[in-house]
Amino acid sequence: MSFQPNPGDELIINGTAYVVGRHPAAPGLAYAQAGRQGIVYQLNAKNGAPHEAKALKVFFPKFRIPAMVYQSEHMETYGDIPGLQVCKRDVLTPERNGSLIAEQPDLLYAVLMPWVHGMTWFDCLTDQRQLEASDSLALARALAGIGSAMEQKGLAHCDLSAPNVMLPFFSEVELPEGTSAVELVDVEQMYSTKMDRPDALLAGSPGYAAHRTVHSGLWSAYADRFAGAIIIGEMLGWSDRVVVDKAWGESYFDQHEMQTPCERYFILRKSLESRWGSKVVELFSRAWDSQDLSSCPTFGEWLVVLNAVTEQEIPVETIEPEAEATETVESVVMGGSSGEAASSLAAPAPLKAEQAALLNQAALEQGQRGVTDKLFRQARDLEQQNKPAAALEVYRSLYHFVEDGSPLHVEVSAAITGLEEQLNPKTPEQPEKSRAWYRSKAFIVTTAAAVVLLAAGIPAVNILADQSNQRQIEAAKQEEAAKATKAAEEKLAAEQEAAQKVLTEKQRQEAEQQVKQQALAAQKKQEEQKKQQALIAQQVKYEAYLAQKEQNKQAAAKLALQKAYDQQAKYEKYLALKKEQEARAAQEEAARKAAAEAEQKQKESMHARNKENVLQLISLYNKAYASQEGGSIAKAKSFAKSFRALYDSNPSYYRSVGEVGYRASSIYNFLGDTNFRLPKI
Repeated sequence: MSFQPNPGDELIINGTAYVVGRHPAAPGLAYAQAGRQGIVYQLNAKNGAPHEAKALKVFFPKFRIPAMVYQSEHMETYGDIPGLQVCKRDVLTPERNGSLIAEQPDLLYAVLMPWVHGMTWFDCLTDQRQLEASDSLALARALAGIGSAMEQKGLAHCDLSAPNVMLPFFSEVELPEGTSAVELVDVEQMYSTKMDRPDALLAGSPGYAAHRTVHSGLWSAYADRFAGAIIIGEMLGWSDRVVVDKAWGESYFDQHEMQTPCERYFILRKSLESRWGSKVVELFSRAWDSQDLSSCPTFGEWLVVLNAVTEQEIPVETIEPEAEATETVESVVMGGSSGEAASSLAAPAPLKAEQAALLNQAALEQGQRGVTDKLFRQARDLEQQNKPAAALEVYRSLYHFVEDGSPLHVEVSAAITGLEEQLNPKTPEQPEKSRAWYRSKAFIVTTAAAVVLLAAGIPAVNILADQSNQRQIEAAKQEEAAKATKAAEEKLAAEQEAAQKVLTEKQRQEAEQQVKQQALAAQKKQEEQKKQQALIAQQVKYEAYLAQKEQNKQAAAKLALQKAYDQQAKYEKYLALKKEQEARAAQEEAARKAAAEAEQKQKESMHARNKENVLQLISLYNKAYASQEGGSIAKAKSFAKSFRALYDSNPSYYRSVGEVGYRASSIYNFLGDTNFRLPKI
């Protein structure tokens, strides 16, 4: 674009003088932000406060749409909704801003609106800036409140994403009381039943667009629900360092991961459940698993759940693992009998530390068991559905949740290796690089750690042996019974598997026989149908011949009759046309004379009015000059504005009459700077 202002440049828009702001990080450049539809420049009023700054959005040629004027008039009523102050906007049009647009053509249909101070949610994501839990809740509540108010009025932003969510909550400029913590910008795609569908629709931003929706463009009352749920989830999760560190980059999720059982989803889901409760997770899961946008939770549902979180329920930093483990062990010891408490307290310190570690590990495993089981079942189902790529992705996500060296870890590793070989088969020239799992470094380290733990536990076992001999005997019996049960179950499973194989083979043979019989029956039926169709075709052909013969006979008679009718019609049409031409010629002659007379009268009237206006312009200028000389700047400015309004009605004519053009130039200079002295003309 040719409009590239420098910081400090002055623009006069609708009679107000503005100065282009300086970029805080680069004072030599104009304060501007680029978007998908145009560039936004900061304009500061000469005598205004910092929070009263304006934003001038200059659109790229593709998005300079005349209907923007009609759209902005309807948006004006939404400017009082918290979070939508950018709806209070003026569009620069040729009628009101003709001189400015003539100097800067790129400003055609540019929009002047309030400047929103503070960073964007995009900045917060890319900076990986962890939030306080109270700040996360405040931002999520504010966004849910804005979305709820919009839904109640049948509105939708239609391009809700991190760059379009501003955070005055973190503004360094002092803002008026009552300012919303969150503001939405780039509202040109806004949906309303009172506004026309935009010519160019956006398909949503990566990381916030549901892949199950049509990507030809979003424009409906439900368009914000999925993206809103993702941003609220990000805001709530951004108080958790684990979530912050796991973010993809410009958004928490990569677009390819949307609505899939990916690792980031389970990490965020676990964080939301542990820090904000099950109701928040239910809403987020509904949006993630939704088949269409209307199935996503409303912003009103989000607002109700978030408002129910009291200040006492806001999560704080978790206790160190060692402290948690110690407290758990102490609670277990105190909860037992007096004899057990005495023996536990009498045990050496190393034993208590090992018990704490084991109990802590057991608690973590119990919390993750549900996730691992669900992921494992999903991966198996995808394998059975012959979707190896999707199954591989789920197995890779599951890999991070299982313990190294465990049977499940070994099984998952083998499944990943098998699927990778299936999807990327090796050529004969490629050397074998994989190693058996029992030779891997991870297995060796895990085995060594297990040996160390067992060795460390031997003294403790010796100490407690005398006091728990009977308990050990019972445990051994239970272990033997469990082994016997397991062996029986394995034998039964093997027998069932063998029986299932026999049944499957029998069913396969029966299915093949049934398919053959169906094929023979279908072939016989098809041959009979062909014979029947041949007979029908022959009969149809004969009937068509008879019909064609009769049709030709009727057509000949009709043609003769039509010829007579056509001759009569041509003669009547000729008479009517001749009469119409004579009448039209008379009307055109009368209209020409009337138009000539009207044009002459209009010219005479225009000439007389222009003469009167010239006298009025000279009078207004003299009054402005006299008022300035008399020290009344307000009166002088009032006469100058009247002069400008009258002069702008026909500048091309008045500029050519005497010194009127010189007077107009002086008036514009005076309106731009009241210290300018009007010359006496």
